[in-house]
Amino acid sequence: MLGVTAGYDPYESARTAFAEKTGAGVSVSADLTSVLKGATVVILAVKPQIMTEALATVSAALEAAPVIVSVAAGITIQKLAAGLPQGSRIIRVMPNTPALIGKGASGVSSGATATADDVKLVSELLQTTGIVEIVPEHLLDAVTGLSGSGPAYVFQIIEALSDGGVKMGLPRATATRLASATVAGAGEMQLATGLHPAVLKDSVTSPGGTTIAGLHALESGGLRAAVISAVEASTLRSKQLGQ
Repeated sequence: MLGVTAGYDPYESARTAFAEKTGAGVSVSADLTSVLKGATVVILAVKPQIMTEALATVSAALEAAPVIVSVAAGITIQKLAAGLPQGSRIIRVMPNTPALIGKGASGVSSGATATADDVKLVSELLQTTGIVEIVPEHLLDAVTGLSGSGPAYVFQIIEALSDGGVKMGLPRATATRLASATVAGAGEMQLATGLHPAVLKDSVTSPGGTTIAGLHALESGGLRAAVISAVEASTLRSKQLGQ
């Protein structure tokens, strides 16, 4: 398994933080040329707004033709290719923050020059952080809107569940732990069983019971429409970033 062996960042504070998190065996440098020398995989983990500048800097320092992996939302493979040496093997990925604890969800899209082995290698790297879905590039913005931005939606739902518990008399710490464990457990249950979420929802919902009363309140409040709109808005914003 290939691992990250060198990292670059122009800011000392970022280099220090990266070195502390990755530990021994990984060098972190302010010299991009030394980092890229002999590289087989180059991961561009920069904001979309500075990608053009990053591509120019990287292209000037490249000595070979490594796999180029972009984590920038919205920046298309076509735009990446325009700023890189001809024939660059480009792969776009969209991970999310739960990857930090091995519970991530990542989307992967490859350019025409990337090989099946390139895609396999990048997918295997990402699988160390969670699940991986390979999708055509035109759907990667939707991955950004759903799983890339999705943790923020879920954190807000956890906070709202906790608020509900507090309103009903639970201590804040207890309410938050119960809310977090409930969300995590429900997600793991769906992944483990493979059942449609509606089936699992119905298994909790007794006729005339507490759950159907709560579900009715959620429908009345427009939860489903609000979540769909959030994914749509984030997807459209990802598309805008690439324009």
